[in-house]
Amino acid sequence: MAKFSQMRALDVWYASMDAEKYISGLKNVETRKRITKRLAKARARNVVEQDFPKLADVADDTATIRDNPPLIYHWDGLRDMNTIQQAFARYRETLVPERRVLLDRFPIHDMALKVVGVGSVGTLCAVILLMANEDDPLFPQVKEATASVLEAYAGKSAYPNHGERVVRGTLLMQAASDHFLGWTEGKGGRHFYIRQLRDMKTKILVEVFDVLDMMEYAEICGFTLARAHARSAEPVLISGYLGRSDTFDKAIASFSVAYADQSESDHGVLMEAVRRGDLEVEVEPDR
Repeated sequence: MAKFSQMRALDVWYASMDAEKYISGLKNVETRKRITKRLAKARARNVVEQDFPKLADVADDTATIRDNPPLIYHWDGLRDMNTIQQAFARYRETLVPERRVLLDRFPIHDMALKVVGVGSVGTLCAVILLMANEDDPLFPQVKEATASVLEAYAGKSAYPNHGERVVRGTLLMQAASDHFLGWTEGKGGRHFYIRQLRDMKTKILVEVFDVLDMMEYAEICGFTLARAHARSAEPVLISGYLGRSDTFDKAIASFSVAYADQSESDHGVLMEAVRRGDLEVEVEPDR
């Protein structure tokens, strides 16, 4: 953040992390090879060849999303295509005109619920199948956006739609964002944001990191977080608040340890409830 505070406004805005340069600087040779391989796999990803065969079925020249309970399944509440089309039309209007031209090439074919990460538990999430033609699919993901947890402390959002709040924040903080990022409102006044389901994304396998790997990974996470704050706020003020001592660093470390302890405790309570039979669970089969 101290470096961002000394940069010109445009330099802060265009700051980015070069993946190849970062990977080449990793000290652990095996980690470097593993990340290089995963990055190459992500870049070679093809919706037609990888995603479509896994997520869709084709019968009588009609493509539909494949049910894969409990992760993906059709729900009666998403059978009303007229309601879906109306919500999708509202989403379309949130895109810039040139993106609308592209989106219009992909009519809706199907929609199904999709279970996602723990951060979305209790909210409605879905995946849509769009098809420009028989070998040109697109899978947008729909995620419900509820009120920010900060509203109780910082006041209500300036945006009437919580999906817009998420999208505006994403566009402000990220160096590059999804071309199809937008928002809409569904039946019953629920707020949603929409993005591509898989857009050359990859996952860092932190579970196999050693201490050195984790330290290097923390550096890139710190850069990314600092850039987001520098783009969305005033880097000079933030840098001044952080100061030159390690007080803030230690506070974050203490919070992180406490958060990890709480997560382990919560998981223990959950598993105990499962063992007692108070909660019914479905286990995803090994693939």
